[in-house]
Amino acid sequence: MNEQSDTIVIGVLAVILIIWLFYGLRKWLNRPLPVSLSGIQLNSDIQHSPAVDLLEAEGYEVIGGKMKIPLAFEVNESVFYSRLFVDYVAERDEIRYLVKTSRRRQPVDFTGPAIRDRFLYYLLLYPGCEGLLYVDTEESSVNVIRLMDYEEDVYDGDDLD
Repeated sequence: MNEQSDTIVIGVLAVILIIWLFYGLRKWLNRPLPVSLSGIQLNSDIQHSPAVDLLEAEGYEVIGGKMKIPLAFEVNESVFYSRLFVDYVAERDEIRYLVKTSRRRQPVDFTGPAIRDRFLYYLLLYPGCEGLLYVDTEESSVNVIRLMDYEEDVYDGDDLD
């Protein structure tokens, strides 16, 4: 009887392993590929501005001008259109960044919710880029905004009220 129970346990473990491998492989095959900025057509018309000067002073090379990213949404079989604008694409040490410049009428409050509401869609749109550079021309500063990996900083949300 002992041999038979060992065979049953090994069989159950083998079935669990096969199911786990099947679902893991299926999840891996269905995962979307990250969009890389290297494959995107850049606008070669770069308009000179104080933001370009700030980026170059910080060691970034501006490699692309203003881009319009068209978006389409379907809601209850109705289609809605919108677009996002990226001011520049910059590169430093062969790492690419999207660039947004400050707007006088839209100041940025650097808090978690404000950064999420203002910049998250840019960071999710091109996961192949390192992050987003927010150029504040009035403060003469360049802020690097990066979406952290889960392994980098585990946030449990305990400070939410």
